[in-house]
Amino acid sequence: MVGEKETVVGQTNPPFMTGVPELLVLRLLSRQQMYGYELVKAIRIVTGEAVSLGEGVVYPVLHSLEKAGALKAKRKLVNSRNRVYYSVTAKGRKRLDKLTAEWHRIQGGVSAALGEAASA
Repeated sequence: MVGEKETVVGQTNPPFMTGVPELLVLRLLSRQQMYGYELVKAIRIVTGEAVSLGEGVVYPVLHSLEKAGALKAKRKLVNSRNRVYYSVTAKGRKRLDKLTAEWHRIQGGVSAALGEAASA
């Protein structure tokens, strides 16, 4: 029973994942422009499949960041398919820097707490 629950939790997006999709999208797009589904695959690869975000998560993040001016979109015809490629703007780079600093702060705190719990 416990093993069953752990599997279900591992396959869903737990509440502590809030903000992670935005951070990952900005980070990957700061390296190179990509289209949506390419990002979905890249997130799985760069996280060693620890994080798997579907298109239903990634596309709303892309649209929100574009609307906020953090990304710019450009349509390209590739192999007779019209794709929308996204790239990070200067505003997006500032947002990425802020999110990265916040992630490191939170990660450090959680790691410290887990370390204390392990030695207690």
